[in-house]
Amino acid sequence: MSVASTAAVSSDDRPPTWAATAIIDGRPIDRVRFTADDEGRIATVERGVDPQADDRRLGTVVPGMGNAHSHAFHRLLRGRTHADGGDFWQWREAMYAAAASLDPEHYGRVARAVFGEMLVCGWTAVGEFHYVHHQADGTPYPSAHAMELAVAEAAAEIGIRLTLLDTAYLASGLGPAGGPAAPLLVEQRAFGDGDAAGWLDRWHGLRTALSASHDAAGLVTLGAALHSVRAVPVEAMRTILTGLPEDVALHVHLSEQPQENLDTLAKTGRTPTGVLAALGALDPRISLVHATHLTDADITAIGRSGATVVMCPTTEADLGDGIGPARRLADAGARIAVGSDQNAVVDPLLELRGLEAGERLASGRRGRFSPAELLEAGTAGGYRSLGLGRHTLAVGDPLDLVEVSTSSLRTTGADPAQLALVATASDVERVIVGGRLVAERGRLLATPQQTTPEQLLTAALAELAASTGTPRAATSSPTPDHPSQEMQP
Repeated sequence: MSVASTAAVSSDDRPPTWAATAIIDGRPIDRVRFTADDEGRIATVERGVDPQADDRRLGTVVPGMGNAHSHAFHRLLRGRTHADGGDFWQWREAMYAAAASLDPEHYGRVARAVFGEMLVCGWTAVGEFHYVHHQADGTPYPSAHAMELAVAEAAAEIGIRLTLLDTAYLASGLGPAGGPAAPLLVEQRAFGDGDAAGWLDRWHGLRTALSASHDAAGLVTLGAALHSVRAVPVEAMRTILTGLPEDVALHVHLSEQPQENLDTLAKTGRTPTGVLAALGALDPRISLVHATHLTDADITAIGRSGATVVMCPTTEADLGDGIGPARRLADAGARIAVGSDQNAVVDPLLELRGLEAGERLASGRRGRFSPAELLEAGTAGGYRSLGLGRHTLAVGDPLDLVEVSTSSLRTTGADPAQLALVATASDVERVIVGGRLVAERGRLLATPQQTTPEQLLTAALAELAASTGTPRAATSSPTPDHPSQEMQP
């Protein structure tokens, strides 16, 4: 399967871009003109200048947003799991059913729709935490890396930057103290690769496959993920950390649920953060997703390491996970990014507002993160987490921009520097990735028919329902106690 872009946008369609106002380093700068090189990186930045005749003219722009944590197929569950209440376990059963309904063709169609929704809403880059590798019984697809290439192709066609976080998922839980890890559940077999060596072999093969079919726009990057301390045994993590290149972005779910901490302490005598620290995994290249339930020692260790913590406020609220110590982590030295996770909400501005709202609710104080800090988390923080380098609208950075309306019902009268606390995705006007205009007022311009995400999603859901049946909602059956099973999705 090729990862070549089918974009309708011309390869040389990178005219100079002039913005009436650009938010740079958290401050509004008037009349800014950007030019891009052939790779879509900023070649020049001029401030206080008037537009030229052939410039693309925008209003108020912010750097493109980096979605540091996504499970695209979870979008199938939006609006389908709320009627019966329940908890994480009930939601998880519906998630497994959705995963089982997918094959590479249908996953690709769903991913196009979800990535399209992200793009028109202001996400210009996404980290897809991908673990549905194989057929439902764990058998590899006849075409190597079929699922992964389907996701990569979807991003390239839509025009969004993708860091494909290929995920190791080897166990359903830690297992008893002194014993082996718990084997994958039947419904998790599609996620596994047998052992660490099997996952590494597949990861390196995927790297070769992506390199051979890399899309011309350079939108797809391969990263890696350890699903969680519970789903990858300690020795397997050690093997994987040794076998991965040091420059590859690495992500891991961490302490999303209190039970993970209890089980890890019982098995290893350490918290999940302590396990990663003992392995030497805590460093600036790693991103820790959720990090909701941490000890004081955990916070200190993460802060000293310079790791990124990826908060997913809308998902953490939707699943009742809790409010993570984002401010304390930032004060300790950690970097903060945000993600859409289960994609029940796809709106970078609401994620940023949720980050601050959670802090206010937990502390009883306002302004826990300044508007500039919030915007940095959504832009530079996300890009750094995804291994995409610096993203501050300086020369050499990617020319990725989001134009935000300052004249809507939500934003009229607002200080442009504080848009992250009042605007929503409905205020996104135009989106530029690599100097190319890829979305405008809800329409995707890089697709051949300049379609909308709604059209893509409607078609994907209809085809999925016709072939496999509509993904079912969670049942209302009593939720059993699962103290020894994997907590994260």
